[in-house]
Amino acid sequence: MEQKNLIIAFGGPSPEHEVSVLTAIQAASALKESTYNILPLYISKSGVWFTGKTLLNLEQYQNLKKLEQSAVRCSFAQNAMGQCVLRENVSGFFSKPSETVIHAVLAAFHGSAGENGSFQGLCETFNIPYTGSGVMGSAVGMDKVAAKALCRAHGISVVEGIDFFESDWIDHEEGIHGKIETIGYPVVVKPVHLGSSIGVEVVKNRDEAIRAVETAFRYDSHVLVEKAISPLIEINCSVLGTPQKNRTSVCERPVGAEELLSFRDKYLREQGNKGMASADRVIPADIDNELASAIRETSGKIFSLFNCSGVARLDFLVDSNTQQFYFNEINTIPGSFSFYLWKENGLSFSALLQELLDIAEEQHRQKNGRILSYETNLLSQKAVKGMKGLKGSK
Repeated sequence: MEQKNLIIAFGGPSPEHEVSVLTAIQAASALKESTYNILPLYISKSGVWFTGKTLLNLEQYQNLKKLEQSAVRCSFAQNAMGQCVLRENVSGFFSKPSETVIHAVLAAFHGSAGENGSFQGLCETFNIPYTGSGVMGSAVGMDKVAAKALCRAHGISVVEGIDFFESDWIDHEEGIHGKIETIGYPVVVKPVHLGSSIGVEVVKNRDEAIRAVETAFRYDSHVLVEKAISPLIEINCSVLGTPQKNRTSVCERPVGAEELLSFRDKYLREQGNKGMASADRVIPADIDNELASAIRETSGKIFSLFNCSGVARLDFLVDSNTQQFYFNEINTIPGSFSFYLWKENGLSFSALLQELLDIAEEQHRQKNGRILSYETNLLSQKAVKGMKGLKGSK
């Protein structure tokens, strides 16, 4: 059987850069016994692309500058047959770049350019099968304000809040404080386009709000402030499949040192090198069956609504007094691909990744089976004469 070349793409200019590295190394380890030839595509914090087997060794990332010096720069390109290849950039006038035909891409980014649809758009441009959601699902999922607006429009509960840009804060800070006070402290301040609880803070008064908003603007130009739910339970659920056909995992209840789960709770525990798989959690979540069923049903509905594919994790906030739950966010490339949730369904990590690749290939096949061009040359002599007449109709 011919070995297929699989790109695992990760890293990127994102505050979640290191988390992405952990997820990618986990995935490569899970696929080491597969039939794929694994090719790492590491994007540095400055946006430079690298490849090379040394990038699959987690210990090498302790010194990023040294790692980049030992790795090989690369890029996507097309060969003479029109196939997308990973081209290794080599120096020397007479050196010929090494090219490897790409079968598929396993996207293991977290946050920013890797998860917001931009890398997905690049894969679409080069016509490469890739795992996870497409441009729309990725972009909406990364934008907390857009995601919640879409949910609200379809009757899905979200927490009351306001959003504003840095220019709004500069010009109308006092008015924004008035709106926050109308919501009522405590509130949660968070960047709109980040995950992993980075830049998220619960504040109890105006002074704390000012500090938290200024911190959030260090990461993003768009900030969301929401009413803090208390007493709070966080419940997560993963969805696997396509917009048309998907299934949900069991629910989990993450356990943190504070009521609102922090970046430290997720990744900086003793076994933090295991990514999200190392975080403390209760699986299945210790909530009643009716609530768990409602959250799972809502998760599948949102997954389809956002036109998501592959695997995603949806996070909900639950008022433990009323049992009312609210959609918080969707992670279209969840930490560790949420394999720890699917393990409860009898699906191994390697089997989960294989299913993601199968979905990617099938969607790619379906897309390329459609009519992608219209066989009329608008620049032909006859067509151009016809178009000249349109000028007079304006």
